[in-house]
Amino acid sequence: MSDQSNLIAKLPSYIDHTLLKADATSQMVRKLCEEAVQYGFYSVCVNGVWVPLCKQSLAGSGVRISVVCGFPLGANDSGVKAYEAAKAAEAGASEIDMVLQIGQLLEGNFDAVMEDIRAVVNAVEGQAIVKVIFETGFLNEEQKKTACRLSEEAGAHYVKTSTGFGPGGAVVDDIRLMRANVSSSIGVKASGGVRDLQTALNMIEAGATRLGTSSGVAIMQGVSGSSTY
Repeated sequence: MSDQSNLIAKLPSYIDHTLLKADATSQMVRKLCEEAVQYGFYSVCVNGVWVPLCKQSLAGSGVRISVVCGFPLGANDSGVKAYEAAKAAEAGASEIDMVLQIGQLLEGNFDAVMEDIRAVVNAVEGQAIVKVIFETGFLNEEQKKTACRLSEEAGAHYVKTSTGFGPGGAVVDDIRLMRANVSSSIGVKASGGVRDLQTALNMIEAGATRLGTSSGVAIMQGVSGSSTY
């Protein structure tokens, strides 16, 4: 088996199958969970209100629940973010995808950014891991590097590119930069615009250890049609 064939075989374990639309309904969330079980995705990624339904739908499957926090702007008070994360973990989420305080980062208020992240990390310690969403489309290279450093120092477990609601999305150069600016123990999640098999593979080869996408089924259908599989 070639390296790419091996990677394709493991692809489902990289995917956070995502539904974050404002008009998501219980029927859509159930379908998301059914697809995640069918394809063996790592997790579903949803808004906090859907955790109980996901927990019920995924019972016994091994598929985890990721929940967004301070989403999509990152501008909530840190105490509110911490409470939101804690409630999600209490309900059954094992992963929290939080948006950092983007405006504070742009202004250079790095202590505030780090304390915001730390508040969420502390709120779910021992219950859930924390991924920090940068919204890279707003940031220059140095700000991305700084966000990596602050996230790791605050105890986060992953750094992540985008919400999918801001400017731009995941690009290979950002994944490489983020991978190079966190320790090997910190994961890198590519999210925003990962919609087909080749893009997914490019992100992983650049250093992504997780993919956030609402196109998981389409990606896996691309696998079934791939001559390398």
